[in-house]
Amino acid sequence: MKKAAGISCLFLDVGGVLLTNGWDHLARKRAAAHFKLSWPEMDSRHRLNFETHEEDKITFDQYLDRVVFFEKRPFTRAQFRNFVFAQSKPFPRMIELAAQLKARYGLRVTVVSNESRAVNAYRISRFKLNELADCFVSSCFVHLRKPDADIFRLALDLSVTPPHQVVYIEDTPLFVQVAESLGIRSILHTDFETTRRKLASLGLETDD
Repeated sequence: MKKAAGISCLFLDVGGVLLTNGWDHLARKRAAAHFKLSWPEMDSRHRLNFETHEEDKITFDQYLDRVVFFEKRPFTRAQFRNFVFAQSKPFPRMIELAAQLKARYGLRVTVVSNESRAVNAYRISRFKLNELADCFVSSCFVHLRKPDADIFRLALDLSVTPPHQVVYIEDTPLFVQVAESLGIRSILHTDFETTRRKLASLGLETDD
């Protein structure tokens, strides 16, 4: 097993890094079109509820009650739920990259993500993320959301890793800035090759 100087843990975002976003505005627009819902009304209701939902203060069914099923619909809750879950797709090369780094350098892997409990559970199970990550600091588990710096402090505590030994891969610039303010080396993910090269520059090399 190789060693990367000073790095013992990877922090990984999920949506936009390992997988597509689970329930972003594009997915919601697709849902509105597919189920013939008013997009402005759906989006407005979502914006009033999504933080509460991602912090697990309301359930998925309660979220759907507020955002979609506040009036009678010609489709079922199960049909809508299945559509939501079907929006998640993997980025296989990023998953394999993280798995290679974990195996080659003996890194711990901690997921730090904003996700609701139902979507989070589906994505972990469907894409076997539990085989990659050692710890999930998901907003629905810890009742904190990025960009709150406390979610990163908690991730450091749970992974028992000082900030300078962590590399964080994230696709949202603000979240990268918050992590870096705590001393966590961070990579703003835009595409696979750029992230792979940045990791290599830190001593985390993988097979081409």
